[in-house]
Amino acid sequence: MGCGVTKSSEFYSKKGDKAAILIQRWYRQYVSRMEMRRRHTWNIFQSIEYAGEQDQVKLYNFLGYLMDNFTPSSSERNLISHIFRENEVCRDPEWERYFCYKNIDVPAVYSGPRLIFPITIDQAAGLVEAFKNKQQLHSRYVLQLLLETWKLLRMLPNINRISTCHSKEITICGDLHGQLEDLLLIFYKNGMPSLDTPYVFNGDFVDRGKDSIEILLILFAFMLVYPGDVHLNRGNHEDHIINLRYGFTREVLGKYKLHGKRILKLLQKIFSWLPLATVIDQKVLIVHGGLSDMTDLAVISRVDRHRILDLLWSDPMDQDGCIANEVRGCGCYWGPDMTEKFLNKHNLQLIIRSHECKQEGYEFCHNRKVLTLFSASNYYEVGSNRGAYIRLGPDLVPYFIQYQASDMTRELTLRQSVGRTERSALKALREQLFAHKTDLLSAFQEFDKENTGMISLNNWATAVGNVLHLDLPWRTLRSQLVTTTLHDMLDYQDWFQELAIKEPSTVLDTLYRHRSTLETIFRIVDTDNSGLISFEDFRQTWKLLSAFLKMEITDEAISDLVVSIDTNKDGSIDIDEFMEAFRLVDRKHLDKPKSCNASNYLE
Repeated sequence: MGCGVTKSSEFYSKKGDKAAILIQRWYRQYVSRMEMRRRHTWNIFQSIEYAGEQDQVKLYNFLGYLMDNFTPSSSERNLISHIFRENEVCRDPEWERYFCYKNIDVPAVYSGPRLIFPITIDQAAGLVEAFKNKQQLHSRYVLQLLLETWKLLRMLPNINRISTCHSKEITICGDLHGQLEDLLLIFYKNGMPSLDTPYVFNGDFVDRGKDSIEILLILFAFMLVYPGDVHLNRGNHEDHIINLRYGFTREVLGKYKLHGKRILKLLQKIFSWLPLATVIDQKVLIVHGGLSDMTDLAVISRVDRHRILDLLWSDPMDQDGCIANEVRGCGCYWGPDMTEKFLNKHNLQLIIRSHECKQEGYEFCHNRKVLTLFSASNYYEVGSNRGAYIRLGPDLVPYFIQYQASDMTRELTLRQSVGRTERSALKALREQLFAHKTDLLSAFQEFDKENTGMISLNNWATAVGNVLHLDLPWRTLRSQLVTTTLHDMLDYQDWFQELAIKEPSTVLDTLYRHRSTLETIFRIVDTDNSGLISFEDFRQTWKLLSAFLKMEITDEAISDLVVSIDTNKDGSIDIDEFMEAFRLVDRKHLDKPKSCNASNYLE
């Protein structure tokens, strides 16, 4: 008799403890494997994104070179000169007449929101509700709202200085990139802007997402209602050249076909007048990108803010010093020593910046004195990252709120979420490999001196790394990119066939690889934003592209390409149809072409 534990129960207890330990160990290993896959996926997305930005900066610098070195009467200079006219000689009253909305009638059948100025909080809240319900604001009200915003911004300093003493907390948001769902979720969780709920939005409101114009209109409306409580910093994507490549120009012209050109021109003016930074309580600097070794707030306060600066493009690094940001092609990498020096010089304690997507929506570095904040959740793919915003009170200690705007993320298991994101990243990477087929073939043949058509997997990884210039672990990724091998040797011709359905000619291979650059040049040449380019404009475009790529393409090749693209034979080229012609499609849906003329590669 008694209440002691029997040997049998002790045995099962120990057995159960051992099972629990094994399950915990298995689960930790499982989570670790998922995290490793997630990090590899993340590196793929980020490397491709930065490579695209580098290409865009190179194009911008090239066009600037043409402006500086071609004679004023040259056709190339005339073709691109309009994109650099950010500060035309026209006086503000002349521009205001150009942007006048009064001659635009609003039809009686229009069922969207109607604005009366000066705009009220109810109207600003009404815009939020209207855009939530997929309504579109009439172009008359768009121009009127933008014109009032432009007038306000011209009165603001380069650096906004604000205080927490007028409210308990200030809310700070990072990149939104046209993702309206994220902004709506922030307002739902945190409340709309008000005297008691001030906001700082740290740039990159536009591009990539599909609702950039709606985000701008909402932010501008609240800024007009609460000019002392809603503050907007400029990001590197608040730039009309960047917008040509990353979707905002296309979005505006698609939504506002009749008055889109005027809207874009006014937005160009607005972007150039956005403040560059915000300082809270004289202790916290909020800036979109970051620092360089030359950053000085006194200089920034009086500099001409119509230029893109290191403030908008720079990124922090772990090492001390300040070096050129060759990954993005613009701005600097700055180290912890630069941060310490800058903070001491200006008597600051924290830098809040954005500009980089982070898996958790935020990340500290430089001994927790630099905070990166990113508010666009699911940026690369559903489940790829959380968004975050922070609330900053008088103690200046950030309070973080994380979220994911898509309902789908709550329905996916960890394995499903990682798998979905991984598949999307690998698809994007295969497109990059396909786009560089010609250069890859040459690199493979350097290792295949006897022309066997085979190379080792190690040589494959080396060649791919040398050609794509993406900072990726190719030896780790090869098992997901190379499916068929024989004794660790790869038949690279078969591998190219597995990558895509088509083996392009040199011209189309080049076109596909530089399709984003090509679309940007097309939109530059398309000065009236009609979406159509004449045959002569097309030839002029090729002059720019071939000069930029340092390659020669015969007139005959260009003429053959024109005939293939002009499918409706109307004598002009539709940009969207042209870009669709070089879209990579799934291999299993189409048969491999039998001949090698240009028209066979057009869908």
